[in-house]
Amino acid sequence: MINLKKTTALLFMLLTACLVQAQEMTITKASFDNINLAYPGLKKVNQLFNSGKYDAAAKELLTYYRNRKNIRNSDFNLGEEAQFKGKEIGKSNQEKADNALLHQFQPHKGYGFFDFGKDINWDYWPIKDNEIRWQLHRVTWWTSMGLAYRSSGDEKYAKEWVFQFRDWEKKNYLGRSVDNDSIAWRPLEVSERIQSFPGVFNLFIVSPNFTPAFLMEFLNSFNKQTAYIPKHYSKEGNHLLFEAQRVLGAGAFFPEFKQSPEWRKSGIDVLNREIKLQVLPDGVQWELSPTYHVGCIEIFTKAYNAAKMAGVENEFPESYIKTIEKMVFVTANISFPNYNYPMFGDTWVVDKNVRIKQFAAWSKMFPNDGLIEYFATEGASGKLPDYLSNAFPNGGLYTFRNGWDNKATIMVLKAGPPAEFHSQPDNGTFELWVKGRNFTPDTGCYIYSGDAEVTKMRNWFRQTKVHSTLTLNNENMIITKARQNQWKTSKNLDIVTYTNPSYNDLDHQRSVLFIDQKYFLIIDKAIGKATGNLGIHFQLKEDSKPVFDKANNKVYTTYADGNNLLIQSLNSDKVVLNKEEGKISYSYAKETPRPAFVFEKPKKDTATQSFISIVYPYDGNKAPEITIQPNSDNDFEKGNISLSLIIDGKKSDVKANLQD
Repeated sequence: MINLKKTTALLFMLLTACLVQAQEMTITKASFDNINLAYPGLKKVNQLFNSGKYDAAAKELLTYYRNRKNIRNSDFNLGEEAQFKGKEIGKSNQEKADNALLHQFQPHKGYGFFDFGKDINWDYWPIKDNEIRWQLHRVTWWTSMGLAYRSSGDEKYAKEWVFQFRDWEKKNYLGRSVDNDSIAWRPLEVSERIQSFPGVFNLFIVSPNFTPAFLMEFLNSFNKQTAYIPKHYSKEGNHLLFEAQRVLGAGAFFPEFKQSPEWRKSGIDVLNREIKLQVLPDGVQWELSPTYHVGCIEIFTKAYNAAKMAGVENEFPESYIKTIEKMVFVTANISFPNYNYPMFGDTWVVDKNVRIKQFAAWSKMFPNDGLIEYFATEGASGKLPDYLSNAFPNGGLYTFRNGWDNKATIMVLKAGPPAEFHSQPDNGTFELWVKGRNFTPDTGCYIYSGDAEVTKMRNWFRQTKVHSTLTLNNENMIITKARQNQWKTSKNLDIVTYTNPSYNDLDHQRSVLFIDQKYFLIIDKAIGKATGNLGIHFQLKEDSKPVFDKANNKVYTTYADGNNLLIQSLNSDKVVLNKEEGKISYSYAKETPRPAFVFEKPKKDTATQSFISIVYPYDGNKAPEITIQPNSDNDFEKGNISLSLIIDGKKSDVKANLQD
């Protein structure tokens, strides 16, 4: 019995093979216009070229690349066949490679596969998320096809890749249309391609389908795309960093191009300039998103390693390397023991093994840094610092901690300056980790940009009221420049106080006190003449199953393992506890409902209004009984804190001065 599906697939691949052969281009003198034939190792190529034997010169150039061992790619290299042949490439890569044979691509990992047709329709936009259109042109599945080829030795992957490469070139040429140029030729997407192409090049170059004629097509396309970027660099931000790093990388991996020295210089010049602008003095990247902070560490380190391979690493000054180390230091300090960091701004959770691998690479770069080594080895070696809590005031990141291992209590709070695209209006928000559990993960991002419907979904996650901070009438903060008033650490009390001009005529001053390295007192003041409804918002983990005790203005989790959290308003004036809609996005285009609530009260005049909340981790299934007794010298207005907390009948005195 004939298997119709398999027969159709076979015919489709045979047709592709015919198309590949039919598309072979004639090799001419102009094919070598971009190659520096005087480059060491190309002497024989140059001789054949000067003799007018262009086919033979291309063949010799292919032989050169197949035997080139001194230029290393960060992922895939020649001479390492043992790591590929017959080895599993992972279910995800295999699925991408096999689906690609049928032109079923996954442009973005947040979505599934889409059928782009036998005659590939590169303009197909199945979901009106801009990331799908842009990331389609990153052609990330070509790497999966290369891995499948090296693992199996099956030429169907190589034939199909050559076909798709040529098809993309034919249908997405520069200048085809304004719309297509803005997508396929957006500089970030071009830079993504030139970053992945060297690895794909190394994976497929051993194939007989990688002919001398195709080599010349590939090289000229790579040259065209790389040369395009410096003339169209993004204005600023991480896009500019990515583009510069990849232009430098292109010049390092393909030093045989005439323009390679220019590319290397261009990338280095941009990165030397931008690292001073985009990284604040304390080492925090200016977008205030931990995901992009780490992404920029990777940019700067890849650029340095590429320059090192090209022998031009001295063009990066010592300050460049020191800044990278500062950035890694920030990452370690704001990380939880599971190697994730807070989901501030456009941030998602990461795989622990990925982060450990990054710390291991950073540790090689900074072998004398004990804290980096500690994270690189999961605590097996290295040295912890002589402090616990730490602050990065330029970036507005504050970490309270009583330890570094999984049993620790750790709060990371954000109160920073105005930031770029990947930040949110959320100053004051925090995440709290206790004994292996993140009780209050931040809301995350969910999605980026697209049509009105997609933008609406993105904007929900960017609301101030879905973060753990103060709002006026549930509106978004319009100003997000926080000023640190105080940061102080001691054995039994760590304090941060900052002031944020959150609304017209209303400043939000938040003080967080970490008491006895166990629990937190949060004092919020709304200062100014603005009036309206004030709210202090909190979000909890989706599986926390909290109890809402409205009569006593407290909410507590009910985890069966006894590791629980109480959040309670200790205000003596009228404060109302209300439930709110809560959601969280741990990965792109995925959302989960979760508990959220707010303590509310009105502000009717110019008088300052205060909230006092206790965030109390506890062991057991019964929430503690907590009351507060202000002492005679307590004065919230002046910042003199003198309180007695009665916790399950035990008295604890809290004294602090919150003034500058």
